[in-house]
Formats: sequence, structure tokens, C-alpha cells
Amino acid sequence: YSTDFEVHRNWLAITHSLPLSQWYFEATSEWTLDYPPFFAWFEYALSHIAKYFDPQMLVVENLNYASRATIFFQRLSVILTDTLFIYAVHECCRCINGKRAAKDILEKPTFILAVLLLWNFGLLIVDHIHFQYNGFLFGLMLLSVARLCQKRYLEGALLFAVLLHFKHIYIYVAPAYGIYLLRSYCFTANNADGSVKWRSFSFLHVTLLGLIVFLVSALSLGPFLVLGQLPQVISRLFPFKRGLCHAYWAPNFWALYNAMDKALTILGLKCNFLDGTKIPKASMTGGLVQEFQHTVLPSVTPMATLICTFIAILPSVFCLWFKPQGPRGFLQCLVLCALSSFMFGWHVHEKAILLAILPLSLLSIQRAKDAGIYLILATTGHFSLFPLLFTPPELPIKILLMLLFTVYSFSSLKSLFRREKLLLNWLETIYLIQLVPLEIFCEIIFPLTHWKQHFPFVPLLLTSVYCALGITYAWLKLYVSVLTERTSARQKAE
Repeated sequence: YSTDFEVHRNWLAITHSLPLSQWYFEATSEWTLDYPPFFAWFEYALSHIAKYFDPQMLVVENLNYASRATIFFQRLSVILTDTLFIYAVHECCRCINGKRAAKDILEKPTFILAVLLLWNFGLLIVDHIHFQYNGFLFGLMLLSVARLCQKRYLEGALLFAVLLHFKHIYIYVAPAYGIYLLRSYCFTANNADGSVKWRSFSFLHVTLLGLIVFLVSALSLGPFLVLGQLPQVISRLFPFKRGLCHAYWAPNFWALYNAMDKALTILGLKCNFLDGTKIPKASMTGGLVQEFQHTVLPSVTPMATLICTFIAILPSVFCLWFKPQGPRGFLQCLVLCALSSFMFGWHVHEKAILLAILPLSLLSIQRAKDAGIYLILATTGHFSLFPLLFTPPELPIKILLMLLFTVYSFSSLKSLFRREKLLLNWLETIYLIQLVPLEIFCEIIFPLTHWKQHFPFVPLLLTSVYCALGITYAWLKLYVSVLTERTSARQKAE
């Protein structure tokens, strides 16, 4: 079973059995508590229900404890907390403009959106097969998005502030929230050309937003600040010593960078430009979470990834400020911030691609261009999650679920935009079709060869690099689409 079962079992045990002062110091297991305090309190609350299923799961020393009652409880807790996600999807569907005519309820934009979100392949396998609580957390995010679309700004800000203290990865999209709230809530009027009217600035609104952020942060981090443990909590939340990449390369820019470094190393050795005795053995391809040095290309530091991420999100933030375009502009900026952080962030998890795919679902039913980008990103991003399910019995399950979701995505969006031109061009179609032979090679052919013993990381490398090409393309295409749309809107206004 997934290691995440043991991760969360250990967190249940830590929060239930130990005092608050030891939560972020306990290290009996390698799976130490590294989520923000609200999630720790969430585990604490669950532990008081878990003890009625099997109290042995709450013993810190019971490493890798996995009784049937324990697994059943963990599965059940994910299912029950997903009710928040279902409610959030309902609220998002209420925000959708339903003017597009549809003869059949199955072709209505709101129905298509509900299916794309509720039956999202990536979320399904990550939460209900691999095991995590992403549905509950994405429920908070989508609900905050819905509240902002409904102009209930303080509720949206509160929900997002709470979300950040449940899982800090959502800091990826914090710039979109910050700029949109400042632009749409703190400045209460615009000029005729859409630019901000500086005299409309509301000090009261800024104060209310600041108060929300302060109170939520104080509630979350205050106890650890009083205990003098805030530095320890921060070090757990941001473990920069874990290295540039996760256990297998997330399909982002650094996967391409690592692959290029490896290719140049091999070429350098063959051409006698490099000394083989001075090169570390397979440091980047062992599938381990660790620091490593690149051989040919410059090694990447956390500060370098931060600068790259900042530069990447800057155009989207500028667009949102100078030409906000309401909730649509906010969603575009949110997706671009999520994708930019995924592309250039430090130690990015492969599952973080869902942070862009899910909100992009809301845009995909509004315009054909966005639908095409969604199909590329969702198909490629979901395929990149295949290595999470690596056992033979899981192979037909993940392929069947992926096919069902992908076929529905293509058919429903094609039906919705039947009057538009093709959603994908011939080159994009060929790229996506090539995922099929890639899967056959990685899952069927490669394990039968003698290469498996000497190069076990090859299937992961191929999957990450090939998917990185598609995700990079989708990111660039979305950026060009947004910039073109804003330029066109400005020209019409003039």
C-alpha cells in the first residue's frame, strides 16, 4: 500500500499521544510532521475517532502498522471529508454563466464542469487509491474561488487564509489572491479605461483583510510562537535540504534541465571531455529525495528557483492588476501562478499539477481556446501521475480510469464547442497519442528487458521528461492566450 498511509498514521499517533510541544520535534518515524498546524489539529481531531477503530494505530512506536481497521478508517475519513469538495463544486457551478444553449442536460456547461471536477482522474487516484486528503483541501480552495466570484470577498479571503495553514503548497497561488483582493476589494472603483481609481482606496477594507490574515495566523502559529518553537515549525514546512527534485522528477522545467545535464554528461564522457572518476554515480537518477550537484550545467539553489518562479508569475500578476477582467482574470492568474510555481519551484511534488488542472476546469467550459489547453494539460498531467500506482494489480485500474475520464473530457468539451474549430491542432494530437506507446514501453516492454536491473529509473525519467514537454507547452500557450486577450481588450477600449 502507499507510504502515505503510514505518513498519516504516524501523524495521528503524534498528535494524539504527544503534547503540543513535541509535535514538530518527534522523529521516531522518517515521516515527520511537515504540514502546517491546522492540518496537525485536523489529525488530532481524527485521532479521537480513530481510537474507536483500532487504538494501536495511535502508538508512535508502531511503525508501518496497517491493520484492516486502520486502513478502513483512513479510507473512510477521506470519503467523508470529501463532502466539502462536493459542496465547493456545487458553489462553483452556481458561478458559471449558463447562457450557452444546450438541448440536453448532459451538454450543459455546469454539468460538464461538475463531472470534470468530481470525477477528476488525478484527484481520484491520489486520494482514494494512493491515499491523501487533497479533496478536502481542494474543496477549501474551490470554495474560496466561488466566494470571490460571488463578490463575497471577506469569506473568500478567510477560506484561503485557513487553507494556507492547512497545507502551505497553496502559497503557489497566493499572489493571485493577494492582487485580486487588493484590486477588486480594496479599490472600490475604476476609471473609464479600466485602470484603478486611486481615490477609491478603502483603508477599512485593507484593515479587514489584514485582520483576517493576522487572526488566522495567530490562531495557527501563536501557540508555537509562545513555546519558542516557530523556527522549528518553519524548518519542517520548508525543508530545503531535500533537494531540487522530489523522489521522481515532477514533469517541470527542472526535469528537462536534469535530463539535459545527464545527456551532456554522457556525451562528455564519450568524447573524453569529462573524467568519469570525478562524476557522482547516478546521483540524479536514483529516485531518492536528496541534494545533488549537476555535472555539466550549473547546480540550482533554492534562491535560483525562487527568482525563476517570481519572474514567471510576474506577467500574470501585472495583467490581473492593470486589466483585471473580473473573476475570469482572477482564474487565469491563479492557474498561471500555479503552473509557474510548478514549473520552477524547489522540490515540487508531481501531485502539485492538480493545483493548476482543477481551477483550469472552470475556464475550460467558457472558451474553446481554454478547453484545448485544458485537454493538453489534464491529459499530460494525469499521465505523469501513473508512477504513483506501480503495482501490477493497479495497472488496469489506472488505465481504465484514465481512459474513461479522458474520453469524457474530449467528447463533452467537443460537444460544448461544436461550432468552434478543432480544439487541438494536428501536432498537439500527435503528441497526446504518443502517450500510448510510452505507457506500453514503460509498463510492459521495459520490465521484461535486462535494462531494468541496471537502469531502473529509465521509465520514470522518460515519463517525467515527455510530460514536462506537454506541460511546458500548455503553460506557454495559456500565457500567450491571456496576454493576447488582454491586448485585444485594451485595443477595443481605446
